[in-house]
Amino acid sequence: MLGQKEIQKYLPHRFPFLLVDRILELEKDKRIVGIKNVTINEPFFTGHFPGIPVMPGVLIIEAMAQVAGILAMESMGREETKVAYFMGIDKAKFRRPVVPGDQIRFEMEVLKHRGKIWRLKGNAYVDDNLVAEAEVQAMIGD
Repeated sequence: MLGQKEIQKYLPHRFPFLLVDRILELEKDKRIVGIKNVTINEPFFTGHFPGIPVMPGVLIIEAMAQVAGILAMESMGREETKVAYFMGIDKAKFRRPVVPGDQIRFEMEVLKHRGKIWRLKGNAYVDDNLVAEAEVQAMIGD
């Protein structure tokens, strides 16, 4: 549904911190599905961990928050002067490592939306295996 050029219209992030490659599904005010292709060329693999490359859990959560931000921005009517700010995280759990060659599928569902504040529940999958889950909170601001 959305490729890199469209994603960059929603998020201020750029390489190496843009962690969403594609948006596959988007239902305003309800849910979104995004993809991150994990390659050995990711800069974080240099130090995490040498010889045993594992994607840091905090970056999996950041990618989840970026996907959530796209949903919030689209639902509120994307404006170039607005930005989605990551406000909080709860109930984060990591189930298995993410390694080079994996494709992470983020499935985010709106739990609550009030004004500029959004709360979403997210699951991250590699193939059909749950690798991480969390609830994230974002605010749309100037």
